[in-house]
Amino acid sequence: YLFLCSTPAGLIFLGGDENNTYDSYCRFHFDNWTITLVPVYILLTSVLGIVFNVFVLMIFCFNKKPWTVPEIYLSNLAAADLALMCSLPLWAVYVFKRFNWTFGLFMCKVFNESLIMNSNCSIYFLAMVSIDRYLALVHPLSLRRMRETLFAKLGCLLVWTLGFILSVPTFIYWDTKSDNSIKNVTVCFVNYPSSTLNLTFNSIIFVFSLIIPISIISFCTVNIIKTLRSRVMNSLNAERTNHKATIMVLAVLVAFLICWVPYHLLRIPYVLLEVGILTECKVRYIIHICLQIFSYLAVFNSVLNPILHVIVGKKFQQKVQRHFKLIKKETTL
Repeated sequence: YLFLCSTPAGLIFLGGDENNTYDSYCRFHFDNWTITLVPVYILLTSVLGIVFNVFVLMIFCFNKKPWTVPEIYLSNLAAADLALMCSLPLWAVYVFKRFNWTFGLFMCKVFNESLIMNSNCSIYFLAMVSIDRYLALVHPLSLRRMRETLFAKLGCLLVWTLGFILSVPTFIYWDTKSDNSIKNVTVCFVNYPSSTLNLTFNSIIFVFSLIIPISIISFCTVNIIKTLRSRVMNSLNAERTNHKATIMVLAVLVAFLICWVPYHLLRIPYVLLEVGILTECKVRYIIHICLQIFSYLAVFNSVLNPILHVIVGKKFQQKVQRHFKLIKKETTL
């Protein structure tokens, strides 16, 4: 089997232009690890992500008390990550079938729109969580009103709306096409009518999916750490608490940077490739391999989110203990 270089592979939110003249001769063979190991990794990531995020939502939903502002953001984050994880099995099948899309044009559009919408929502809910922690620790009194549940709900509505708007072009321009060089193979790819539109849309996604959220998260993280370090430590216990909180905040930032920054930075050479500035097959092959690896790394962030933001927290652990105590009590009656 041969792979047409202009054909997207994996979690491709990037543009392609089927009118490129060099596509007709630029081809390379499938890598064995892509067909054998990648579907297993994707399915394992999907299962872990579904289990962790369902667990988080279950504990929040069964809690009888009104949700706090952090719980509103974290529950929406878990919902976005869960929706993203539920889409991955189709991706695994697509890779296992050597990138032969057998689910039709409508599912091609819906599948990729779901990936794009929920990944962007997940990133912005991370930003909202960072903002809430920034307000709670750095400005606990002066900006207290901004942490009301009404603002949190409006913020979540804004994030879902933004995620939907950013995914609309996906539903419009994603398409299916039979590869004439390979019998009975149909690819699911993004087909922009012009290189200008390709460059414009990818620039917008780059700014809204990386530059803006990473600026927000980094600003909040730096100021939270400064505030934690500047507090007077009255006891050893307070120092340990401060140290743990600092490590946790840094872990969240590092996980986000490692998972998402490489993938979005790859947009730059990919767009240069698709608009015809980079044309060598070797370059296309390197970008394809990097895109595979960085895509799989990006979706793993949805597995880390419920662990870093919720499950390790003491308040959540207390909710879990109360929940299982209640279940045990009901079963003994």
